[in-house]
Amino acid sequence: MNIDPAHALPGRDTPLRISGTHAVNGRSLVPPFAEHLSEIVLGLGCFWGAERLFWQLPGVHVTAVGYAGGVTPNPTYDETCTGLTGHAEVVRVIFDPAQVDLERLLQVFWEAHDPTQGNRQGNDVGSQYRSAIYVTGEAQLEVARRSRDAYQQALQRAGRGAITTEIAPLAAFYYAEEYHQQYLEKNPGGYCGLRGTGVSCPIG
Repeated sequence: MNIDPAHALPGRDTPLRISGTHAVNGRSLVPPFAEHLSEIVLGLGCFWGAERLFWQLPGVHVTAVGYAGGVTPNPTYDETCTGLTGHAEVVRVIFDPAQVDLERLLQVFWEAHDPTQGNRQGNDVGSQYRSAIYVTGEAQLEVARRSRDAYQQALQRAGRGAITTEIAPLAAFYYAEEYHQQYLEKNPGGYCGLRGTGVSCPIG
């Protein structure tokens, strides 16, 4: 997101404290991860429901929620919600590409939210709710762009608008507070704002 660093919140040098253990599968949320695993960071609105979507997928090793795409180092949730960090709410997805390919993860991403809404997702309004894909390599960048173009064609056929999803290399991922990690596991009746367009995404 374009935010003038001179106007961004200063943040802090030390990361927010988290347990580092996934509340559902008990795996480590923090690096190092095994060499055969890959990483992609996805923003699709409120990160509570988004994280659950991905931790349930076969082939996903572990997930974590946090902030990415902005300027402020190690922001808090409240700071991110001001719009003055530049960050989006995101899910870090660590996956085994031998068990689930990136195209499948992106299909789930596209179909789970409305990527045409700009700085909002339904009733959740603000730049932190924008649609975003932060990639960890040139090959991922090409796959992400290709999947966006394919989904844009599907949306157009359905009479929907233009995709506003930000696609960029991942500069940094900052972990969100512990209470946000696997939030819907800890709070089964909690809010989930995921709403797709109803348009399926072609893959392959």
